[in-house]
Amino acid sequence: MSNIDLENMESMDLLLGDSMSAGSLKEGRIETGRIAEKNENGILLDIGLKAESFIPKSEFPATWDDLQVGGTLDVFLEQLEDEDSSPVVSVHKAELQKAWDNIVSQYNEGDLIKGTIMSRVKGGLIVNVGVEAFLPGSQVDIGPVRNLEDYLGKQEEFKVIKINAERRNIVLSRRELLEAARMEQRAALMDELIPKTIRRGVVKNITEFGAFVDLNGMDGLLHITDMSWGRVSDPHEVVKVGDEIEVMILEVDKERQRVSLGLKQKEGNPWDTVDLKYPKDSRVHGKVVNVMPYGAFIELEEGIEGLIHVSEMSWTKKITRASDMLQIGEEVDAIVLGVSKEDRKISLGLRQAQANPWEVIKDRFPKGTRIKGKVRNMTGYGAFVQIQDDIDGMIHVSDMSWTRKVNHPSEVLQKGMEVEAVILEVDAENQRISLSMKKLTDDPWQNIQNKYLIGDTVEGKVTKLASFGAFVELEGGIDGLIHISELSGERVNRVKDVVQVGDMVKARVKNISIEDRRIGLSMKDDSEDSDSSAAAAPASAPVSSSPSGGNLGGFGHALDAALKASDEQGQEEPAAETAQAPEAAGTDEDSKTAEV
Repeated sequence: MSNIDLENMESMDLLLGDSMSAGSLKEGRIETGRIAEKNENGILLDIGLKAESFIPKSEFPATWDDLQVGGTLDVFLEQLEDEDSSPVVSVHKAELQKAWDNIVSQYNEGDLIKGTIMSRVKGGLIVNVGVEAFLPGSQVDIGPVRNLEDYLGKQEEFKVIKINAERRNIVLSRRELLEAARMEQRAALMDELIPKTIRRGVVKNITEFGAFVDLNGMDGLLHITDMSWGRVSDPHEVVKVGDEIEVMILEVDKERQRVSLGLKQKEGNPWDTVDLKYPKDSRVHGKVVNVMPYGAFIELEEGIEGLIHVSEMSWTKKITRASDMLQIGEEVDAIVLGVSKEDRKISLGLRQAQANPWEVIKDRFPKGTRIKGKVRNMTGYGAFVQIQDDIDGMIHVSDMSWTRKVNHPSEVLQKGMEVEAVILEVDAENQRISLSMKKLTDDPWQNIQNKYLIGDTVEGKVTKLASFGAFVELEGGIDGLIHISELSGERVNRVKDVVQVGDMVKARVKNISIEDRRIGLSMKDDSEDSDSSAAAAPASAPVSSSPSGGNLGGFGHALDAALKASDEQGQEEPAAETAQAPEAAGTDEDSKTAEV
């Protein structure tokens, strides 16, 4: 028979009470227990189960001294029994649960809550609001945040944007509060801002087109074109981030919530008095700030620029690109040619600031002055001869010879050849100088009637053959024409059958016209010529009105026709000698149809 200590055996009521208490406890919630024992390592807590829970001293960093045996303590029941049949509890988790229960009961989504930013995690920050809440990086501030660690330790007010009690998750936003405050501040500021008033602000951001200025709660745009009356290529030249500046309110758009600012408008517009400060023909000094193909822009003062067109850069050179003459940063003197205050344009002249070489040439080389120079260029109508530096004079083909018809300057001159000429005229206004070679000597035709008489026998050299006759150079360089009908008393089919270029021939003067500068010659015998004249007399041929007074008859008409053909033919040699000779009225029948 076994020994049973009936005196110390627990009563049935106590055993049933323990069983009933154990049945009322549930894992995962807060339970209240009684402190059964306290020692230097911790406490034993009786929550109504068979075994007591041991809670280490480390769980009471701030309240250890306040704990007394027999006192009560709320704990979080994690497990009814562990391997040692002891309940597992947590004081810390009980405090967290109380905090969550407090948050859920007091706050809803959209409410404001205060908290302290504790640490940084991936994607944002952890905020202590009684429990740990998550603040996403995108919700920290209105603009992008470069360093989240700058916010650690700060106590702020936040907006609850999400609560998940089951997952114990709270998401906060600081940005929404800032935006709301900013909207209120902006609305109030928009009512205060008045165009053309001055406000102080801080440069917040700079872009390539301007700067954003914080006007104490609202940003205004200071466009690059409103920074200075002068040329600004980069806003950083005028302002820097963080600068505190005074700006003028230019425009307030309440509907679009935009404010336009101006810096240059604080000062007077320099263009308002530009016509008084820079009158026409005044001399100015400035710096080249921009160069375009068509000209260079000169800064006369801040906000005032003038244009020197390529056509106004040199008196003598033909400038096609402004960069050939001026470079950015170069300082120059110029003359004001014109001012348009309305269009904000100033025309400047670079060459006008220097002496006009054409006027100097006009004074230095009056009409009739002899000059020497090299042929620099030739065209179909004349040759350009260097007179001084880049100034050329032109010798027209009609001024190259008294006696010779020059069709192209290359017949007389060559490029690079040094020639002598006489100044005919200096047109400084149009920048032209006319020269003459033939006026180096007297006009041989002025005294021709004293040198040659009709009927005189002359000798000359054949210089050119044409289908209608031969040209003969006489003394003094004067050309005479022997018409094909005057080469021989017999019929001549081709001029070259009688004479060749270079032949020395003798002929009689038959016609002289000073007015037309023509001499007609004949190689016929006197007797043949007399018979021809007699035969032509009944035809009543008209008499020439030449100063020589000779009765030219049909030969005069033939000579006119021949010389006219010579003018049209120029210096070209006959390509094919099949052309029919001009008809000589009143001459022998044979000469009427003479062919070369």
